[in-house]
Amino acid sequence: MRIEDVFHAERGRILATLIRLVGDFDLAEDALQDALAAALEHWPVGGVPANPAAWLITTARHKAIDRLRREARLAQKSEELLQYLEVSTQDEAPMPEDRLRLIFTCCHPALAAEAQVALALRTLGGLSTEEIARAFLVPVPTMAQRLVRAKAKIRGARIPYEIPPDAALAERLDGVMMVVYLVFNEGYAASFGERLVRYDLCSQALRLGRMLVELLPERAEPKGLLALMLLHDSRRETRVDASGDLVLLEDQDRSRWDRAQIAEGAALVVDALRASDRPPGPYALQAAIAAVHAQAPSAAETDWAQIAALYGVLARVHPSPVVELNRAVAVAMSGDPERGLDLIAALDVGGELAAYHHLPVARAELLRRLGRWPEAAEAYRRALALVKNEPERRHLARRLGEVAALGS
Repeated sequence: MRIEDVFHAERGRILATLIRLVGDFDLAEDALQDALAAALEHWPVGGVPANPAAWLITTARHKAIDRLRREARLAQKSEELLQYLEVSTQDEAPMPEDRLRLIFTCCHPALAAEAQVALALRTLGGLSTEEIARAFLVPVPTMAQRLVRAKAKIRGARIPYEIPPDAALAERLDGVMMVVYLVFNEGYAASFGERLVRYDLCSQALRLGRMLVELLPERAEPKGLLALMLLHDSRRETRVDASGDLVLLEDQDRSRWDRAQIAEGAALVVDALRASDRPPGPYALQAAIAAVHAQAPSAAETDWAQIAALYGVLARVHPSPVVELNRAVAVAMSGDPERGLDLIAALDVGGELAAYHHLPVARAELLRRLGRWPEAAEAYRRALALVKNEPERRHLARRLGEVAALGS
């Protein structure tokens, strides 16, 4: 087992426990880096310990004590924290609840929404400040300041590191689910870089989704969220080929999809749609759409009419330009491509998706199916100017070459 593999697999879990133990985000992150450096020095000689996560936590706790001793500027605070750390040897093993505590802390309503997502990606997802800045399309110094302010707000406002009591749980749950899904999305379709799929982020989000369902078994939307992630994740191994290039849904080898995950996700969809005494929420509806895709025997047998109808319901429950774009594609695929193009054109005029490369991609794909090569080529060029992920860029460049040749 490689040290790097242990670190990437366990980082979020370990950091969540360290934050509980030391009570400070920055101190926990610095101590974990020190513990990793110690592991790189000792493990190759003495071997990987039986419980690598516990070893890293214990070592990081000692590193935190050493750091506090060296920092005289924290004199009084250090003394209080040192006393706590030196006697707090119990519960050093990672606890499942620690990640829930961390995600609810990151998603406290006192923090701005963009800061919540960024902090969750940094702490639980393990993304660097540079990576998060690129995902948010902001300069690195801007993102660094955003993270610093978020941590300072948690520290200054004494935001508790806890799962909130029932009275506050409902108002915090929507924000938590949004962040969990954004972490999953960044793993499932990375917004930048050489890899399309980041398995570590997908796995982290799925673990958090399962915890939310266990924490709130009577609520429908956590089940819908977990179902949605499971159904998407069931296709992860077929989304890129051996060269790391994008494979579209219609071209994926469905025999390689994870049928156990599809079955679990589909059952959760049924539970989520039946469990609520209110109309289905956005995650349950998106999961229902994903289930239609996942259960279709082939791309040609996909029930696009049902998908278009579900997007219509979703647009009423959770209106957004992205939902409308997906509905437009479903309308086109269900047999009315011209109507789909008209709907996309209307969204384009609105300008809300001006920086969203999937809009020109959707337009290009429909135009390609209709044999309107010059228009398709122009749409692919526009998409290429917006896309940040290299596998997607290569796919779009190939498509552009194909339609440009056909249109010449």
